[in-house]
Amino acid sequence: MMDWTDKHCRYFHRLLSRHALLYTEMVTTGALVHGDVPRHLRFNEQEHPVALQLGGSEPADLAHCAKVGEQWGYDEINLNCGCPSERVQRGAFGACLMAEPQLVADCVKAMVDVVSVPVTVKHRIGIDKFESYEFVRDFVGAVSQAGCNTFIVHARSAWLKGLSPKENREVPPLRYELVHKLKQDFPQLMIAINGGITTNAQISEQLQPIHGVMLDGVMLGREAYHNPWLLASWDAEFFGAAASNLTRENVEAHMCDYMAREQAKHGTPWSAIARHMLGLRHGLPGSRRWRQVWSDHKLKGLPPHEVMALAHQPLIEADQAAA
Repeated sequence: MMDWTDKHCRYFHRLLSRHALLYTEMVTTGALVHGDVPRHLRFNEQEHPVALQLGGSEPADLAHCAKVGEQWGYDEINLNCGCPSERVQRGAFGACLMAEPQLVADCVKAMVDVVSVPVTVKHRIGIDKFESYEFVRDFVGAVSQAGCNTFIVHARSAWLKGLSPKENREVPPLRYELVHKLKQDFPQLMIAINGGITTNAQISEQLQPIHGVMLDGVMLGREAYHNPWLLASWDAEFFGAAASNLTRENVEAHMCDYMAREQAKHGTPWSAIARHMLGLRHGLPGSRRWRQVWSDHKLKGLPPHEVMALAHQPLIEADQAAA
């Protein structure tokens, strides 16, 4: 989710769900050790609970970055062992780390030793030819001994050669049963599932007990981004909260307020923020025209609330015509 789940996206998602745990885009250790730390780590207090996802393979660098992340106020530090892109592989981290469970364990221990917040790992069920259950079982076993108690498992293998990142999300078959088997073999660990889940019904299905044990969570990535209104039902559906009276229109208005504040305080153009909410009216009549207005850079000189009014004019006219 690099370049997707930035602080603006997370602020938007937090308006939709008060309880879902949000994750940052992956931030490399190099970016924090040698780069602009505030640019990568600044976030809004409203985002809590929020986890910082790190990419790296040097225990000392990861320990340093985890400590910095905790100092900045993140609620969890997550190590990415699931990204299959060649750019990430060249940095010797992401999914290729699954071939070196002891190194991952060393990385986790180095982070656990310096922070008090949870250290978690996101990974695949296998890499390339290593697709047996024993492979992922031994990986989880080794890393858990280093102090990691939570694993977010993408239920596909990562093919490190021959497939693009997009193909790696679609071509390797989903094997949900392996994730449930991990929970059966490691009942003391928190095991969450990821991959190919797009509806509340599928989330509920994954959270049903199987052989007496139940998964501890479900992660959604691209579906949550492209169809964000799905999040608006989660607090009531999965966290026992009262039904929300949110509407798409008041969420959009809140985002306009946020865009105006960010522009005044940091000079951030509203277009850099609005791109994250283009799925808000997903599947609704008039959504295409609404997206076109919010994507129109010729309007970037207008205040966000005026752009919202322009975006809604065709919707209003359509309602009037229907009446």
